[in-house]
Amino acid sequence: MSTKAIFGSYVLSHAEGVQSVLRDHWVLIEGTRIAAVTPSRPQADEIHDQPGRFILPGLMNLHNHAFSEQLARTHTEDGNGRKANKSIVYTVLLPLSRRGIEILSPAERMAIARLGVLQLLKGGATTVMEPFRAGIPEMFDAAAEMGIRFHGAPYVFSTSNAQAGADGIVRYAGDDGAADLAIWKSLHAKWHGHSAGRIQLAMSPHATDTCGPDLLRECAAIARDLGVPITTHVAQGPEEVATIAARYAGRTPAEYLDWLGLMAPDLLAAHCIASTDADLRLMAARGATVLNCPRVFARSGNPAAFARFADHGVRTAIGTDGYNLDLLGEMNAASMISKITTGRADAAPAPDLIDAVTRNAAAAIARPDLGTIAPGATADLTVVNLSDPMLQPLYDPRRGLIALANRANIDIVMVDGAILVANGRYARGDEAAISRAGAAAIQRIWDLPEARAAFAG
Repeated sequence: MSTKAIFGSYVLSHAEGVQSVLRDHWVLIEGTRIAAVTPSRPQADEIHDQPGRFILPGLMNLHNHAFSEQLARTHTEDGNGRKANKSIVYTVLLPLSRRGIEILSPAERMAIARLGVLQLLKGGATTVMEPFRAGIPEMFDAAAEMGIRFHGAPYVFSTSNAQAGADGIVRYAGDDGAADLAIWKSLHAKWHGHSAGRIQLAMSPHATDTCGPDLLRECAAIARDLGVPITTHVAQGPEEVATIAARYAGRTPAEYLDWLGLMAPDLLAAHCIASTDADLRLMAARGATVLNCPRVFARSGNPAAFARFADHGVRTAIGTDGYNLDLLGEMNAASMISKITTGRADAAPAPDLIDAVTRNAAAAIARPDLGTIAPGATADLTVVNLSDPMLQPLYDPRRGLIALANRANIDIVMVDGAILVANGRYARGDEAAISRAGAAAIQRIWDLPEARAAFAG
């Protein structure tokens, strides 16, 4: 069994539930497990001894869209492509990802998947939960190949071609639920537990406005029978709220899920920005988790404040939504947007944000072996270089991490004891080649007439 020892000028620690930072400690890894955290230099086959490093549990990004959001890169900023400043989900992301699946070869889809995983790793994530169209099974192949811990969440829709009208209301006909569930089950049979357990599935009914009651109940029953988490989009905007109220006797999206029995500790609800205070109290009471992705909404002028969810007692994790896969940058955005929206400098403090992508995220997916640095824990680590001149002078490493650091400071990313990023570079392949191939595949979608039409205006 190979051993590795990493020196940290700072090592994140917890004692009796209280977060703290150890100074000048070593983390010893034996195989796939953490063997010791010690002030003394241990014997090991591989030594990483550089000052200024902050060793964190592997950061967990529980909401990301590597395929669909890459389609919007540098197209939809500054309001471009937003018809009447409405959401781009049903006008850009879903229809173009559907067309991409139709026109791209498996190799091209794999190229996009590799680029997404590369960005996730270089953004500091060791674990990702990735909802995506079921027609992109290459996401699993890329995750297995590149070493990330992957909770794939192939979408299940009541319709796979939901369209938003000029009023923003989603309408659909037909029923794709049975077919989508059949695909989900086949992917679960093939991939769940693959790569020594690194690859898992989550149940992912797409959203409250694209999934009817019978489908949602069936999704929940299957997920609970198999012991996998459930993730869905909830209250992404006022149009969704209006749609659910009109369909289901005035219920909010959160009340709709509660009515169907999905509002529970195994539910990971993405966004929730149009949720009421009563909705958030309901979510807290049921033990559900909000997946807060602040930057993707900030680009359209909508604040999605981490502090609002956390202040209501809802367990809150942080994801990137695929918009910018820099998880440290997303934590900085969560801090800043919370402070601006609440008018409080102490909103969303650094320790809470770090817990949101470590210990609390691990609890949300029932993985107590993740999100912690302790003997016996799984050896998933994110090591950040805080010696950069832009972070000096440094008094508090946690505040420095949130306020000043970003993806350029990611030094080592380790999953299951294997180093995937070393000195800030992907250790298992050619970054430039992965980037070229992924960008070329995306360009094929951008060249479509319907893409040009989607991005106009």
